[in-house]
Amino acid sequence: MLMDERHKRQLAMPTIGEAGQARLEASRVLVVGAGGLGSPILLYLAAAGVGTLGIADHDKVSESNLNRQILYTTEDIGRSKVMTAVQRLRALSPATKAIPHEEQVLRENGRQLVGGYDLVVEASDNLETKSLMNELCVDAGIPLVWAAVTRWEGQMGAYVPGHGCRACLFPELPEPGTYPSAAELGVIGAAAGVMGALEGVEALKLLLGVGDTLADRLLLWDGLHSTFDVVSYTRNPRCPVCG
Repeated sequence: MLMDERHKRQLAMPTIGEAGQARLEASRVLVVGAGGLGSPILLYLAAAGVGTLGIADHDKVSESNLNRQILYTTEDIGRSKVMTAVQRLRALSPATKAIPHEEQVLRENGRQLVGGYDLVVEASDNLETKSLMNELCVDAGIPLVWAAVTRWEGQMGAYVPGHGCRACLFPELPEPGTYPSAAELGVIGAAAGVMGALEGVEALKLLLGVGDTLADRLLLWDGLHSTFDVVSYTRNPRCPVCG
């Protein structure tokens, strides 16, 4: 275990200490989406000393990404997000093994991909991927942290095996084209940063086994009015995914 200046602030915490830091360094986390949410998630998990970070994304950096996707710079426009992210994370935390998955996560490849990790953090910008990752993690019995952000607000939840899943809250997926896209709704970059950082906190809690997680709870954040709300729900025995 690295015993240096890098993690001394974490080692001083009773909820982490040497045992917790060793646990983080042995952890394998898959982050699906290296955009507005994925950028702060990846940076904070690498900085915390998570041992292995898988990064799944098939997009390239575009200029319109740069108001919120803080992993990238103007010079990265046109480059692969995954390969650029891997480079940044290795520079930030050389001890972290950053694994690129330069592919779209689909049902065909998702099961094998998810099965190689201890925890999945969903950071996409579309409902189809959120629904798929929920199904894959429930099937594999792997914890999932998910979030969504638009304009000045966001929502976040977590699936923990034995508890309710995202489909307990949202049992039906809207038909494609029947709801506005993230690009149409818009987002302020700092809002993506808030929700991504919160996902990072939730992921670290699950890896360490500390605190009260968002299992069976939905967190709602309204940045325009500076409010947080938490809504509790129960596992649906008729849920199409976890019931």
